[in-house]
Amino acid sequence: MVSWTGHVLPVIATIVVWFLATGLIAWADNRERRTFPRSLKLAGIAGVGGLAVVAWSMNKPTLIGVYAAFAGAILLWSWHEISFLTGAVTGPRREACPAEARGLERFFHAVSAVAWHEIALALSAIGLISLSWNAANQIGAMTFTLLLAMRLSTKLMIFFGVPNMSTEIFPPHLAYLKTYFGPRRLGAELFLAIAGTSALAVWLGLIAINAPEGSASASGASLLFALAALGALEHLFLALPIRDGALWGWALPSRRPAN
Repeated sequence: MVSWTGHVLPVIATIVVWFLATGLIAWADNRERRTFPRSLKLAGIAGVGGLAVVAWSMNKPTLIGVYAAFAGAILLWSWHEISFLTGAVTGPRREACPAEARGLERFFHAVSAVAWHEIALALSAIGLISLSWNAANQIGAMTFTLLLAMRLSTKLMIFFGVPNMSTEIFPPHLAYLKTYFGPRRLGAELFLAIAGTSALAVWLGLIAINAPEGSASASGASLLFALAALGALEHLFLALPIRDGALWGWALPSRRPAN
C-alpha cells in the first residue's frame, strides 16, 4: 500500500533535490572562470561533508539515517560534477576529436577526454561500497552507484548518437567535448537503455511498495526508485524533441565566450 511517509514524500524529496542540485551545478559551472576556484573549494567542503554524513548514517537504519545517507551521496556526487564541468577534472585529452577518427580510435579519444573524471567516480563508488559493505544502512552507496550507472549509460548513448542532444547547460569552456557526440540518430541501443532504466525503476518501485508501510526500508527504496525513474526520463528525453535543458534556464547566468 502506498503511504505518504514511505513512498510519496521520498519521491517528492528526490525530485526537488534533483531539480535544485542540477540548477545549482549549472549556475556554478557557467559563471566566469575566475569564480571556479571558490566554487571548487565550496564543492570540496560539501563533498567531504557528504562523505562524513554517509559514514555517520551507515549504522542508522532509520528514516533520518536513510535521508541523511541519500543527501550525503548527492553532495559527494555534486562535488564530482562541479569538478568536471568547471574543467578541473576531465581527462588527459583536452581538445576536439579528430574529424577523421572512427570506430575504436574515436572511442579511445572520447575516453581520454573524460578519463580522470570517470576514474574518480568509480573510486568513490568503490570506496562507499567498501565502507558500507556490512552496514545496516547502505542507501548512500546505493545512491552514488545508481547515479554512476545512469551517467555512464547516458554518456554511452550520446557517444553512439541520439536524436535529441540538449546542451543548454553545457559550459562554453567544455565545448570541445561536443565533438565526441555521435550523430543525431535513433538507434537500437537507446531503446535498450530506455527499457533497461525503466525496468530498474519498476523493480525498485516494487521493492518500495512491498516494504513495511512507513518504514525506513520503504523510504530508502522509494528514494532509489525516484532517482532511477528520473534517469529513465532523462534517457527518454534523448529520444524525444524536448528541451529538458530549458528546465534550468533560471539558473544560467549570461553566457560569455570561452577562453
